[in-house]
Amino acid sequence: MIRVVVADDQDLVRIGLRALIESEDDLTLAGEAADGLRAVELARQVRPDVVLMDVRMPGVDGIEATRRIVADPELAGTRVIVLTTFELDEYVFDALRHGASGFLTKDTPPAELLRAVRLVAEGEALLSPSVTRRVVREFATRPARVPRPHPRLATLTEREREVVGLVGEGLSNAEIADRLVVSPATARTHVSRAMVKLAARDRAQLVVFAYQSGLVDT
Repeated sequence: MIRVVVADDQDLVRIGLRALIESEDDLTLAGEAADGLRAVELARQVRPDVVLMDVRMPGVDGIEATRRIVADPELAGTRVIVLTTFELDEYVFDALRHGASGFLTKDTPPAELLRAVRLVAEGEALLSPSVTRRVVREFATRPARVPRPHPRLATLTEREREVVGLVGEGLSNAEIADRLVVSPATARTHVSRAMVKLAARDRAQLVVFAYQSGLVDT
């Protein structure tokens, strides 16, 4: 059973998400919050698998709440999907930079949102090509960007560094396999090993690490 917390300051949105979650046999609502601070407190109390986090909330917003949840070692098993009405670049980048495992707009079809919850609960990242392109633009437009290599970058093999760079470009395991002319299983193994070595929570963090370490040519 996947336990989900819903954080949104709009009653109607919470009601809709609650109904959607409770309609599924493998999902259960673990709690609701109307602001970011309560979302963090609730996450610490119930330790959900996934938090559906609105961005614009009173007091502590969703981005800061995400940062606090991800930074809490006792919530290492909790993943955050950030929801917002507008697909704004600053939200995309900030959500990923602060550890969100996914980013969706509120007009996402219900079936796609449920799929996202299940994917993220399994440790996968919800990164569409459009989101990855936004991360690219964020880094590319920053003046005099100086790469800040991850402290564990030296532990990666040359092939693993190459694979992390391809993850940063938004490629799936199958696409990485095609690019490197290896089997999908081999590509998946390289990605998994890189995540372990870099202590990445999920694929979304690999994307951020790739840009920050200069492994992707922006």
